[in-house]
Amino acid sequence: MEQIVHRLPDAELEVMQAIWSCPPPVSRADIENLLRERRPMAVTTILTLLTRLTDRGFLTVDKCGRSNCYTPLVSKQDYLASQSKRFFDKLCGGDLYTFAAALCDSGLSKSDIDELRRLLERGEL
Repeated sequence: MEQIVHRLPDAELEVMQAIWSCPPPVSRADIENLLRERRPMAVTTILTLLTRLTDRGFLTVDKCGRSNCYTPLVSKQDYLASQSKRFFDKLCGGDLYTFAAALCDSGLSKSDIDELRRLLERGEL
């Protein structure tokens, strides 16, 4: 049975991307350090977003000494697959031609499209 993974708001997605880029479990300080370079956020904002992500079932939280550590319950691959399926169904109406045309019109280079073709032909996707 396919798991439904809901779309995350941008700020929550930024936090998840930081978490996915680290081996779990991840501390709030680790997340803050990663976000400092990409999208600086106040500590209280990060804590609020972590609470929301935990409540939504994206993370589990455990005590690590005196602080909390977070482990993803949804993998980056599962999130990407779910959102791609959602895009395909909702925006493209499940039409493969519309999806392929949108992908080609998205600014992908000819070499990107050629690489996609090679991956498809080799059965790697």
